[in-house]
Amino acid sequence: MDRWQRVMEQQGNAPPDDIPIVLAREGHHGPVIHAANRVARLNGINPGSRVVDMRAICPDLQVEYADLAGDKAALDRLVLWARRWCPWTVRDEDNGLILDTTGSDHLLGGEAAMLIEMETQLSLLGLEAQLAVAPTWGAAWALARFGPVRSICAPDQVTDKLGALPVTALRLNEETLLLLGRLGLKTIGALMDVPRLSLTRRFVKAKLEANPLLRLDQALGKLAEPVASVDARPRFRVQSRLAEPILDPTPYLPGLCEALCEILDKAGMGCRRLFLTAYRTDGDISHVTVATSATTRDPTHLHSLFRDKIERINPGFGLDLITLEAGAVEELQHRQNRLEGGSDDDLHLTQLVDRLCAKFGSRAVTRPVLRQSHIPERAEKSAAALAAPPETETAARQERPIRLFDHPEEISVLYAVPEGPPAQFVWRRRPFRVVRYAGPERIAPEWWHDRPGTRLRDYFKIEDQSGQRLWIYREGLHGDGRGGAPRWFVHGCFA
Repeated sequence: MDRWQRVMEQQGNAPPDDIPIVLAREGHHGPVIHAANRVARLNGINPGSRVVDMRAICPDLQVEYADLAGDKAALDRLVLWARRWCPWTVRDEDNGLILDTTGSDHLLGGEAAMLIEMETQLSLLGLEAQLAVAPTWGAAWALARFGPVRSICAPDQVTDKLGALPVTALRLNEETLLLLGRLGLKTIGALMDVPRLSLTRRFVKAKLEANPLLRLDQALGKLAEPVASVDARPRFRVQSRLAEPILDPTPYLPGLCEALCEILDKAGMGCRRLFLTAYRTDGDISHVTVATSATTRDPTHLHSLFRDKIERINPGFGLDLITLEAGAVEELQHRQNRLEGGSDDDLHLTQLVDRLCAKFGSRAVTRPVLRQSHIPERAEKSAAALAAPPETETAARQERPIRLFDHPEEISVLYAVPEGPPAQFVWRRRPFRVVRYAGPERIAPEWWHDRPGTRLRDYFKIEDQSGQRLWIYREGLHGDGRGGAPRWFVHGCFA
């Protein structure tokens, strides 16, 4: 909710503070509430409830759809950002962060001071946080969501503090919570008082999220639940510290490119972007970025891309540090498809594209990309040559002309044939006589894109008396109720 409100503020569409707003996601029986603002929570609206039921409680409820993928990506970035306090961090399955601060809290003045520091830094990011420190993952999860603000739980206090919390704090699924409610077990303390053998018989084959005994053991520290921290993506970066300030970094670029490509080669990686940073003696910084159309680690080719861009660096009174960092890093394996070694691939073509983009700019060089459409003029679009290729492509299309006109050109029919192409027609003030043809290929309009009344097309491949091959189509049929007589057009040529 904090992230959604911040986006609305940046767009200038921030809602008033007195309106109850919820973010919804799809559930098994319709939309359910994913998050709610403060006003909505004060009206008794909680996450996990159905939107239809909550509208009955609060008729003025404003519902927006949650960006689940965006929230997940933001939390993944926040996991790495939170490593300023401890080295072991991980994202929780319930929109939270778990930090293993063992041995780190004393560096921040103790647990209380650490929680205040965390709350302050998160508030500067526009995020409202509920924090708790406990000996176990399960206890910290429960106290952060159902305990007081900034809860601190000592090892000898876990049983007492968890006993007053509801069984929802044990991270159980809805079916198990419903069953425990029917049994009258509403708090964790009541669950602790039940004989363990009775619960074991009932949940002996249940999974972790459906077994209250396993969750209780995790919260009390009887069952291990380590933090499997994710690793930050490695940064491939080299630098050259200069003994004396220089004015031209060009002589140092080949060595930097070779050193960076050697590191990439050892890791089995390649890159599609390079970031060159030059540090001046007066504290100013200059940046130069180059990109490639395909993943590579060829130092000679990467160095050639900087040839016309080094002039943009203003050395000032001199440069004392130069760094080169790889971006858009991807896996790149060695390929050999020739018996004597080496490979026959399209590397020369990609290098040509890279040089053209470095010379004329990335927007000046484009490439065709297939689209999911059966209308010929919509089945292809232009994309930047340096853009990442699409993950999925359309299936192989039927034979199409080498040259497709941007706009089909209408022709005048002299002699028509009932079920085939015209026997003779005039195009560009020149008569054509059809010698042979193939077709028709019928293409219906796309009703989700085209306007009502759009007519279908029947395409023919024809060849005239001189051997020229054209691609023509008839727009509409006699008596289709969508206009007058059919019209004929030339849409492309095969040679």
